[in-house]
Order: sequence, then structure tokens, then C-alpha cells
Amino acid sequence: MSPWLPILMAVPVLGAIVVALLPKGSDKLAKQLTLVVSLVVLVLTVAMAVQFKPNGERFQFNAVYDWIPSFGVKFGVGVDGVALVLIALSAVLVPIVVLASWHDADGVQTADGTLVTPKRSVKTYFSLLLVLEAMMIGVFAATDVFLFYVFFEAMLIPMYFMIGSYGGAQRSYAAVKFLLYSLFGGLLMLVAVIALYVLAGKGTFMFPELIGAIKDPTTQKWLFGGFFIAFAIKAPLWPVHTWLPDAAAQAPAGAAVLLVGVLDKVGTFGMLRFCLELFPDAAKAFTMPVVVLAVISIIYGAIVAIGQTDMKRLIAYTSISHFGFIVMGVFAMSQISQAGAALYMVNHGFATGALFLAAGFLIARRGSPYIADYGGVQKVAPLLAGFFLVAGLAGLSLPGLSSFVSEFMVMIGTYSSTAFGAGALTVAAVISAVAVILAAVYILWMVQRAMNGPTVEPVKAFKDLNLREVLVLAPLVALIIGFGFFPKPLLDVINPAVTKTLVNVHVDNPAIAEKGAGQ
Repeated sequence: MSPWLPILMAVPVLGAIVVALLPKGSDKLAKQLTLVVSLVVLVLTVAMAVQFKPNGERFQFNAVYDWIPSFGVKFGVGVDGVALVLIALSAVLVPIVVLASWHDADGVQTADGTLVTPKRSVKTYFSLLLVLEAMMIGVFAATDVFLFYVFFEAMLIPMYFMIGSYGGAQRSYAAVKFLLYSLFGGLLMLVAVIALYVLAGKGTFMFPELIGAIKDPTTQKWLFGGFFIAFAIKAPLWPVHTWLPDAAAQAPAGAAVLLVGVLDKVGTFGMLRFCLELFPDAAKAFTMPVVVLAVISIIYGAIVAIGQTDMKRLIAYTSISHFGFIVMGVFAMSQISQAGAALYMVNHGFATGALFLAAGFLIARRGSPYIADYGGVQKVAPLLAGFFLVAGLAGLSLPGLSSFVSEFMVMIGTYSSTAFGAGALTVAAVISAVAVILAAVYILWMVQRAMNGPTVEPVKAFKDLNLREVLVLAPLVALIIGFGFFPKPLLDVINPAVTKTLVNVHVDNPAIAEKGAGQ
């Protein structure tokens, strides 16, 4: 058994305990220790990733320990290519969020000294960040379905408190709404997990052993529904998306990055792994309805984003549109579309993370999330305006930036998919292309109003990015540009995992599986 994944989860948990137990008045030490722990996790993740063999066994770095033997529950972890890149995404974003959140618990003041959000416990905030990191690694690494469910629900706890205790004026409402939606989906999935265990008759929750265990198409559909609704809420997919704009708008900028950049990816990751491979017949039966919902999400999210006046709500609605692309790519079931969807999960985390953080720096200076309260920022803070522009262009998938590659792959893979007959998904791909134009509207409109034009009076007092803030945004922009021109390292890891998923989904039709794997 490999110790890599247990160590990756244990380090942030131990770090969180140490930070929480620091004596009163150790706020600066709490921040520094959290940053060091998150960087250690990043280094360990890179060291593990270097040893990953893309064309080797599907699940690597496996570790399996008995947990609840009487029910066949094991603490089973391991990663394939898709899980690995999402764990790496988490490991990259957390230290960036720690730096970005350096003053999030200190309260937010406007330029005239008005306190917008109160000062809160610094130790608690940063220990919650580390606990959340452990949960994020665990949910992507879990190879036991029950363990996956535990991490799926456990992630809610630190994020609930980060929103509810450290967010904006409507933080309590947003936190409760986030929790209720997620718990409802989680309860449905718990019922489906228990039913899967009973009906499979394997006496285990281990994912590899449950593939192909449910044969009856009707049973598959019911179980698929339980998993899919939970993942659709988490993603979020229209029409169960309404919690996201409130949660993202009220959360501190760093928490919003992890919420939209990582936690929501658990929904699309779960669709790709569990919905498709455990219930292949049901997944194929529901493909067209799911693709329709995805297309609605793509267009709806983009149109509603255009009408937003709150910067963070606008970014949240753009993410609903982007998640529609990811879901469409997953259910188009071609090699290109699914690889594009997995790549999109990573690239969206970088692009949206950079945009949320740049917006957060703006709001920290002005004390307002409303676009109309800005203007002429580029004249007084050119670095901030420049990073904001690059992050925005990544959000609209400009060629040369990382999001373009994944969005293009999803649309091409959907357009050319033959999994359901030639041309079956062509209309969906064509309609989704409209979002490219809408994205240009909502991003460029926001940039033009906030960054250009006459400099409004409060903005004249803005200071440009300091060294800490540059260190927050520069790595994300470097990754956005780097993977925009050279996505091969990520695709080399993702493609073999996607191929194995397609083989399991099309097990009744090897010709399609082989064709999908070779595209």
C-alpha cells in the first residue's frame, strides 16, 4: 500500500489542529503556519504526481484499510488521471487562497473607514482552510463509495462556517441556503449508496468491485437519479443552481475560489466517475435530457450574467454557464468531449480563481461589490487592471489561454460524438457556441465599466497591487497562459483515465468504446 494519499490528507488536518491550538494573539503565526502547511502539501502533491504512470494501472497510490468491517466499509483511496489533476488543482489553489485571505478575518473597511464586515477569529478561519483542503483531497481520492459520500458531506462543514462567519452582509442566509441544498442532495445520494450496496450483493463499497454489479436497467435508473441529483446540485446545474450566486457573492473571495474552483467540481467529477461507470445503461438512457439541461445552463448562465450589477454574482453566473459545458462534455461520451470536460474542470479553477481574487482585491479597496461604483481603475492601479483583464479573457475562453482549449474540445467532441448515432448531439454543440458571444459581452462589459472610462473619486485613492497580491495572481496567470499554449502534460494524464471510463460505459458495444478511445 502507498502512503502518499493518507499523508496528503493527514498533513493539513494536523496543521489545522496546531493552528487552532495556538495561544491567543498568535494571528500572524497562524497565517504563516497555514501557508507553510499548504506549501508542504503542494510539494508532496508534485512529488506524488511525478511518480504517476498515465498508462499504468488505473488507480495508483492505493491505500486500503478496514474501517467498518461489519458493513464492508473501507478507508480506500487511490487516484486515476482525472482525480490526480483535481487534487493537484486543490493543492495549487490553497496556498494562493491563504495568501489572498491574509486579511479576510480582519474585517473589511471602505476608504472612509466604514467597517463592512467585522473582525473574526483568524486562527479559526485558517484552520478551517486546512480542514477543507484535507476534505477536498479525500473526496477526489476516495475509491470506496461510502468514504466518498462521507467526504462529500464533510466538505460542507468548513465551507458553511467560512461563509456564515466570515462572509458579507447576507452571509447567514447564503450559508444556510448552501447547506440545505447540499444536504438535500447528499441525503438522496446516501439512499442510493445504501441501495447500491444491498442490490449489488458484493458486501463491499469499493468502487472497482461495484462496476457492472447492477444489471437491471430500471434499478440503474433509480440509483442513477439519486447520485445525479446530488451531483447536479453540487455542480451546480440548472435548475438546482440558485444557491451558488448567493454563496459565492457572500463568501470571502478566497472561500469563493475554493467553493467554485474546487468544491463544485466534485459534482462533475462524480458524474464522470460514478454516474457513468456504475450505471452505464441509465447514463445512456438519460443522456439527451441531461445534455438539454446542460445547454440550458450554458445559455441561461451567460444571459443572466450579462444583467448582473454585483461583480461576484456575475462571476458566479458565468460559472453556471461553464459547468454546463463540463456536464455536456461528460455526457457526450466521446474521448475528446470527456477529456475536454476533465481539462475544463482544471482550467476553470485557474481562470475563475484568478477572476474572483482580482475582484476581491478591488472590493477590499472600495468596500463595494457593485460594478457601477468603479471606473478608471487602470489609470491608478494598472497592475490590478491588467491581471483582472487577463483573468476575464480566460473566462471568455480567448484563444491562447487555457480555457479555450478545454471549451473547444468539449464543443468539437460533442459535435462529432457518434455514441448515440451520427449527429445526435450536433444541435447541442451548435447552440452552446452562442455562449462564446455572450461571454464576450458579460466579461468585456464588466472590464470596460470597472477598469476604463473616467476615474471616479473613490477610485483615485486606490493603491496598486502589493507584492503579496502579485504573488497571489501571478502564478494563476502563468498557469492560464502556459496551459493555453501547452496543455499536453494535463491531457497525457487525463486521456488514459477517460479511455477506461468509456470502455466501462460502452461495455455492451466494444466498437464504440474502441472508437472513442482512439479519437
